[in-house]
Amino acid sequence: MTIARQLATIDRLCSEAFPAEPGRSDVGTGGPGYHLAELATSGDFWEDDGTGREETEEQYEADRDGLTERLTGRWGSPQRFSLASVLERSADGEEIPEPWGTLSAHVPDLHLWKEGRHGRWVALGVSQWDKELPFQLLALVTDIDPP
Repeated sequence: MTIARQLATIDRLCSEAFPAEPGRSDVGTGGPGYHLAELATSGDFWEDDGTGREETEEQYEADRDGLTERLTGRWGSPQRFSLASVLERSADGEEIPEPWGTLSAHVPDLHLWKEGRHGRWVALGVSQWDKELPFQLLALVTDIDPP
C-alpha cells in the first residue's frame, strides 16, 4: 500500500462508523469504538538468521516515521505513547478497554494524535507478536481514550 493509499485509509476510517461487533474489515479489524488498519505486513522470519528481521524492523519504523511526518503536517506533532505500562497493568489484572489491551501485547509504542474534525484518536505503530512472525504497520482510529 502506498503512502497515498495509507493516508486515504486513515482519512476514511476517521469518518466511518465503528462496527457494532468485533471482527475483520476490509483493511484489518474493528469493533465498538475503533478501527485497526493493517497498512503493511512483512513476510515471516522462520528461516531468518536475524539480519532480515532487523532490516525489516528498521524499514517498518522508517515507514511509520514517514507517515508520521505527513500526519504531523495535518495535526501537529504526535504524542509518543508507550504501551509498556498498559501491558503491565493488564498483566496485573486490570481490565484495559479494547483496542488498547490487545494492542499493548504486540505494539511497544505509538505516535498518537487527536484528530480535530471528528474528535477521534489516530495512532500509528509497528506490531510484531513474536520474533519469527511478520511486522505490521498499523493505524488505529478510535474514540476510546488511551488508558
